[in-house]
Amino acid sequence: MSAPSAQQHTPKVSEREARRVAEDARERDWRKPSFAKELFLGRFRLDLIHPHPLPAGEDVRRGEEFLARLREFCETRVDGALIEREARIPDEVITGLKELGALGMKIDVKYGGLGLTQVYYNRALALAGSASPAIGALLSAHQSIGVPQPLKTFGSQEQKDTFLPRLARTDISAFLLTEPDVGSDPARLATSAVPDGDDYVLDGVKLWTTNGVVADLLVVMARVPESEGHRGGITAFVVEADAPGITVEHRNAFMGLRGIENGVTRFHQVRVPAANRIGPEGAGLRIALTTLNTGRLSLPAMCVGSGKWCLKIAREWSAVREQWGRPVARHEAVGAKISFIAATTFALEAVVDLASQMADENRNDIRIEAALAKLYGSEMGCLIADELVQIRGGRGFETAASLAARGERAVPAEQMLRDMRINRIFEGSTEIMHLLIAREAVDAHLKVAGDIIDPDKPLSAKAKAGADAAGFYATWLPKLVAGPGQLPRAYAEFHPAGHADLATHLRYVERASRKLARSTFYAMSRWQGRMETKQGFLGRIVDIGAELFAMSAACVRAEHLRTADDHGREAYQLADAFCRQARIRVEELFTRLWSNTDDLDRRVADGVLSGTYAWLEEGVVDPSGEGPWIADATPGPSTKDNVHRRIR
Repeated sequence: MSAPSAQQHTPKVSEREARRVAEDARERDWRKPSFAKELFLGRFRLDLIHPHPLPAGEDVRRGEEFLARLREFCETRVDGALIEREARIPDEVITGLKELGALGMKIDVKYGGLGLTQVYYNRALALAGSASPAIGALLSAHQSIGVPQPLKTFGSQEQKDTFLPRLARTDISAFLLTEPDVGSDPARLATSAVPDGDDYVLDGVKLWTTNGVVADLLVVMARVPESEGHRGGITAFVVEADAPGITVEHRNAFMGLRGIENGVTRFHQVRVPAANRIGPEGAGLRIALTTLNTGRLSLPAMCVGSGKWCLKIAREWSAVREQWGRPVARHEAVGAKISFIAATTFALEAVVDLASQMADENRNDIRIEAALAKLYGSEMGCLIADELVQIRGGRGFETAASLAARGERAVPAEQMLRDMRINRIFEGSTEIMHLLIAREAVDAHLKVAGDIIDPDKPLSAKAKAGADAAGFYATWLPKLVAGPGQLPRAYAEFHPAGHADLATHLRYVERASRKLARSTFYAMSRWQGRMETKQGFLGRIVDIGAELFAMSAACVRAEHLRTADDHGREAYQLADAFCRQARIRVEELFTRLWSNTDDLDRRVADGVLSGTYAWLEEGVVDPSGEGPWIADATPGPSTKDNVHRRIR
């Protein structure tokens, strides 16, 4: 008799129920302004980001001092090639990071942390990640989504006093949400937490637990069953990693980030004190999503670091390598790639720094900005790494170890490409980010027209929604016809004498923002309740918004650097190049909103799934091994050795 599959132990939920769970976990209120939200609504609120917000002097001093210590540590004690070769960060390196205070970068000084701002935390991650992406992942998973962040926002004072001092100096944390058959659909979460006296008893299996192999403390999402005195729902817990019943059954290996300690963790009758519950029952998913609002900024920060390194290698290599009598950088085909790397790296840093500083000031709601930074950083970061490999040619495909063995500089370009690829999947895949951002982008429409397209609402509710929508659109639509983007002198301060003209790009952003809002309205009118199924359209809407946000950030950063007399002329040149490149992409995306193969692609996909094109698969052999597509996650005691190890 075959073993039961993971699906048999995962709650069966309808598509509508899954959407309801996700919707209930959303932070629905907008108590603070949001530049990106306004952008999607056709309102270009440059005043929300310009002049560029700046950190306080004391924050700068402490941040720069730590970056100096971290740089020395990375240069003298981190061997990235060794970590890649042995697929493990040496214990002494992790111990050194602890002694440096790197585990507590975002933890308040009163708990023993460094209390760095989001800006300097991100710069530290970019620096550490350039020495070894695995170290960047270790520090990010510990602080951005691990135990410290949810405790900071939702934890009780007792929990903060108990756990944060440990997390600041000695204890590594991990975040456990994903399961073998549960990814971005939390409604199907199977790990249970059954109340028993003053405890909860956890049972289940968690997959892809970054840091889980070496963690001391875990934040675990589990489902509490509804019962008398218990509202139930997905709930967050702080769990000691060496508690009886916890087994790390496997350390996963990947195409990139070979040094990360990522595993499969099984819980069997694990007792967790009720005092370790973060927030009320049922608040776990909201806690997870809120944690990711700023936590997502760590990933694009490391993409910025990789972009800077790719630019350095591209510059040095392309000036030395000659073809047809001149350096390859002087050939237009290669020069265009170098321009893309330089301009895009400048824009990515502008996006991350701007969003991070806004997070520090806490004046704006940055949930969309952080999500856009993650989406844009991961996509463009992969393109930058791929272009570097292409510029390097055969040497880009060759490993650093092989290059060194035959006497050449050990440039790990192919490793960078492998390491960067996970960023399009980590912390919300590109496809999920498209849907998440799109949901926020059309929120204003759904608030006034949601009942109209909801099949479960009575006619009376639909009638009221219709009246509300008519009032909203009567005042909103006329504002999308004309704006400052049509005035030739608008944003004139972004065209100072002797510099590139960035004002013309900001006028374009303003016009494109209104066009984007009109396109969204037209789609809502056309598809109504079917809008949520038009994922291709929604993805392009979001990608246009991401480009416009990046253009805005690049221009604002360039103007800030000019006024600060910090490479201002060069910054204007880079911003100009980036905006010109981005405008070409935006125009293509606008065209593809209505001229695309979405319907045909859907029919072909249906045909593939039904076996219509199975004949096309003939003539090859499948080297895949045997086994189920999804591993069995039946609750119960572990039958495997525990590979968990503590670093002390």
